[in-house]
Amino acid sequence: MKTALPQAGLGARAFDFAVFAGLVLAVWQLAHVVGGEVAMTSPLGTLVFTARSIASGELWPHFEATLGAFAIAYVLAASMGVLAGAVLGYHRLSGEVAEPVLVAVYSIPKVTLYPIILLFFGIGIGAEVAFGALHGVIPITLFTMNGVRNIKPVYIKAARTMRIRPYDLLRTVLLPATLPEVFTGLRVGFSLTLIGTLLSEMFGSRRGIGFMLMQAIGLHHMDIIMSLTFLLVMFALMANAAMLVIDHRLHRRA
Repeated sequence: MKTALPQAGLGARAFDFAVFAGLVLAVWQLAHVVGGEVAMTSPLGTLVFTARSIASGELWPHFEATLGAFAIAYVLAASMGVLAGAVLGYHRLSGEVAEPVLVAVYSIPKVTLYPIILLFFGIGIGAEVAFGALHGVIPITLFTMNGVRNIKPVYIKAARTMRIRPYDLLRTVLLPATLPEVFTGLRVGFSLTLIGTLLSEMFGSRRGIGFMLMQAIGLHHMDIIMSLTFLLVMFALMANAAMLVIDHRLHRRA
């Protein structure tokens, strides 16, 4: 009986996903019929064009450029966000001062800051990494900071009694106790960092998926637009689904 329940739950989730995917495809096909090829390609046409583009190898250099910049940006955003959030959450006064500032900065449209990014880093991978990390670092910091604030005070008191060094306190007490909240921040920061990287490629790059999208939009190549959008959605969907499963397990264990 204990093993039947998880299997039933997985079956229900698979059915829900199949229904949702079917609805999305139906709406997509309906939009194609109403708008025509000028507005949107059909699901089947998009899949065929995507398969041909992948087989020809035309997309791989651009995907490699985007994934490389995104990976560096995400590592920077995650490391800086977790470290800053742990410090601000542990030092209450600093956290109370920094939180409204971070929220205010996060509410600013990041596109307005892009000229400053270009001024410092120039056109290229440096600006892509900086702009992507800028999108992801603040939510990761806020989630980590709130996670540290919610730690039971007895853990901190015990660590102080044992005179644990700050680095060991961060590594052995703060981060393990806040892992579910930290991972939620990492999951949110993943999507935002990807968006920032793509936006940077659209406005100031000569390669990458964002660059291809901007060119296709300017030339109104709907096949390329729909194909790249489909690939980006599938990548983000699979990555977030995997991270969401881990997120749920961490919260259940906590």
